[in-house]
Amino acid sequence: MIEIDYRSDTPIYEQIIEQFKVNIVKGIYKPMDRVMSVRKMAAMLDITPSTVSKAYTELERQGIIYTIRAKGTYISELNDNKIEIDEDIINKRLLSEIIELKHGGYSLKEIQQMVKKLYESI
Repeated sequence: MIEIDYRSDTPIYEQIIEQFKVNIVKGIYKPMDRVMSVRKMAAMLDITPSTVSKAYTELERQGIIYTIRAKGTYISELNDNKIEIDEDIINKRLLSEIIELKHGGYSLKEIQQMVKKLYESI
């Protein structure tokens, strides 16, 4: 299930991408599962099809989903290879959150425990 926070600063297409990844990691979506069509997803989320299409295009670029012409879109087989990510972007995002936590008085050990708990929850 894809859930969108319409009040978030994060663009909706990025939220869709993130939700797909979370659902795959949690085992909600499994390899070879059929993905809802762009139009159906857009209708379900009450957003424009172009927003869903943008998310699907990026998911396909990352190898998370694939499309078979006239058949549909599916979750890709998982492999042991790490998905390519832009480490600079990830580091900036993590740094921003760590600064907030440190500013809030959290210790390194408390931050590590938070990260561990979140990692284990998925």
